[in-house]
Amino acid sequence: MVKLRLKRCGRKQRAVYRIVAIDVRCRREGRALRKVGFYDPIKNQTYLNVPAILYFLEKGAQPTGTVEDILRKAEAFKELRPNQTQLRK
Repeated sequence: MVKLRLKRCGRKQRAVYRIVAIDVRCRREGRALRKVGFYDPIKNQTYLNVPAILYFLEKGAQPTGTVEDILRKAEAFKELRPNQTQLRK
C-alpha cells in the first residue's frame, strides 16, 4: 500500500518536510517512490505537484492526516473526479 506522508529534512530546530509517496512498510526517511511536494512550517510555505498527487490518489494512495490537511488548505481535492470516493470527512 502506498501513502502520501511527510519526510523530515533540514537541521535541528529547523525542520522542513518533503511530501512523498512511499510504501507503508518503509521508515520515515526511507526511499520514496516519488517526491510530490514540499512543506515548510516555519515560513508556512507549501509547494505541491498537483498532477502527481492526483495520480497517486487515483491509484489508491492514502494521505496521512497532516498531509490531508495540507492538501485541503491548498484545495488540491477540488480537482479529483466527482465520482471518486471521498477521503476522511
